[in-house]
Amino acid sequence: MLFLSFVFLTSFSNEVDKTLLIPQDTVELKLVEVYSSPLEKYTYGQTLQKVDSRDLNEFQGQSLAELLQQRSGLFLRQYGPGMLTSLTMRGTSAGHNSVFWNGIPINSPSLGQADFSILPVGGFDEATIHYGSSGALYGTDAIGGAIHLNNKNTFNKGHQTKILSTFGSFGRWNQQVEYGYSNQNFSSRSRVYRNFSKNNFKFNNLARAGSPEERQRNAEVEQFGAMQDLAWNLRPNQQLSTSIWWNQTDRQIQPVMGSNGSDVQNDNNFRAVVDYNKFTAATIWNIKAGVVLDELKFNQSVNQTSQFLLSSDIDWTISEKLKSKTGVRFNHVIGNLSSYEATEDRLELYQSINYLPASNLAFSLNLRQMIFNRDLAPFTPSIGSEWTFFKNEKNKFSAHTSVSKSFKIPTLNDRFWVPGGNPDLESEESISAEIGLAHVFNSNYFMISNQINLYSMWVDNWIIWLPRGSFWSPENIREVRNQGLEYFVTIKKSLNQMHLEFNGSYNYTLATILNNLSENDRSQGNQLPYTPKHKTQGNLRFTYKSNSAFVNGHWIGERYINTDNTSSVAPYGLLDLGYSKSLEFSLKIKASIGFQVNNITNNDYQVLRLRAMPGRNYLININLTL
Repeated sequence: MLFLSFVFLTSFSNEVDKTLLIPQDTVELKLVEVYSSPLEKYTYGQTLQKVDSRDLNEFQGQSLAELLQQRSGLFLRQYGPGMLTSLTMRGTSAGHNSVFWNGIPINSPSLGQADFSILPVGGFDEATIHYGSSGALYGTDAIGGAIHLNNKNTFNKGHQTKILSTFGSFGRWNQQVEYGYSNQNFSSRSRVYRNFSKNNFKFNNLARAGSPEERQRNAEVEQFGAMQDLAWNLRPNQQLSTSIWWNQTDRQIQPVMGSNGSDVQNDNNFRAVVDYNKFTAATIWNIKAGVVLDELKFNQSVNQTSQFLLSSDIDWTISEKLKSKTGVRFNHVIGNLSSYEATEDRLELYQSINYLPASNLAFSLNLRQMIFNRDLAPFTPSIGSEWTFFKNEKNKFSAHTSVSKSFKIPTLNDRFWVPGGNPDLESEESISAEIGLAHVFNSNYFMISNQINLYSMWVDNWIIWLPRGSFWSPENIREVRNQGLEYFVTIKKSLNQMHLEFNGSYNYTLATILNNLSENDRSQGNQLPYTPKHKTQGNLRFTYKSNSAFVNGHWIGERYINTDNTSSVAPYGLLDLGYSKSLEFSLKIKASIGFQVNNITNNDYQVLRLRAMPGRNYLININLTL
């Protein structure tokens, strides 16, 4: 059986009291929640998955990298616990995925990617995964997909204080304190956190004779951060909000097995965004301004980038069948790197249209054109559709399809690094197609949903750094075809106060190299390095009254370490379990306590070759709400 559903968007305004049909293929692998984001509105035919709020709560004090690796079908390339972690979606590279925070892009303009290990789960309230090519919606980098992190503003909650603590193996100690106040027209919330881990776990050193057991050294991680969210209801149809996020991560860089390295890295990140929204009976007008400041110190080398963003769009309901959004975004980029300085201006124009010719049929059309430094990036259109071809009281069968084009402009390092940068690089381009079927069965106490997607993608002008004499230089030389299958399933059963829920996914990914780089290259026809063909994940949760227990597992297939596919890292599977108890002392005073055991079978594994990972480890969580 197959699953696909539509969700509904209610307007933000007191003047707009109607329900708008939102595109779905939103795979609610966990609890179904109603949410409304302009980025998600024009996505008929595409696949979105909202991360369950319970998963976010269970991973407080941990990074987004750990959450996505354990609770989603995505594969993340981890250099060790708390170390650099990059994402691959649908077989693309780390730089082919966009990350947004409250609607502003936070990928590094010098590296072209985000480090998921320094994005703490406590730094946002919602996380949404957009699978597949989405450059027409979001701009550069979104060839493989996008991750959206958002904060929520709440009103009429009065005073509220939260204290969260996590203690665990290998010196882990995380704390977060949050205070909020809101009335009918004003909302404020402040958060501070500190996350620490010694990471002195034991491992078998495969780089030494006999693979002796050793204790990991030089892998300590300490993170500090603070956030401030403010929102005002200026009038019944006007709202102003702002969010500020400062995050600092100090790391000893875990050396590869057999090495005695003692490198250190400091990441300092500051992000701020201001949103103004005005609503009428037929329109939503948004103005957004943002700043993203990143500083990376590696040993004595300092690299800084700054982004200043300004955007505006208007979303209007032309008729019951036709919706439209027109917008513009400007981004001024400054790079002060250890080997060069550069500036860049990026201007983007975009248009989105939803057309609903019938109650069971919907289409989305998205168009985007970027101009950077007076050069035109590839024009990026996308079109998608969804069709509910059968529906009764208990069953719904649906189908979706989409075709899209995406792009990635060369990073600052690609063009300006000294020595080797190539200012003549062209943008990477992709064309992708997706088709899917879905079914949901829902009775009073039982629900099962299934969705399957098939996709194919061609990426041209893939940028590869190659040796050129005494240094390396990037060129548009690689061609890759990605194709695969995604399957999602959710099963829920309720009986009185007992609830049983299973969520699972399976991803099959072929990322095939289509050309050789030289006469001696033997890459053609092979799988891209560190791109597993198989990943499966499942989570079983049992809830009774105030008690909750879960078992979670994920399995990742072999990963080749080079393009000739002659060597690989062994497949591995991990099993985790946890239990939590909720306590209510009064209407306002609540608490919860829980524990988790990760890698309960104490498997010896590596995500990347010769990068040690911990065995069995424990976590205890204590949360208090006042």
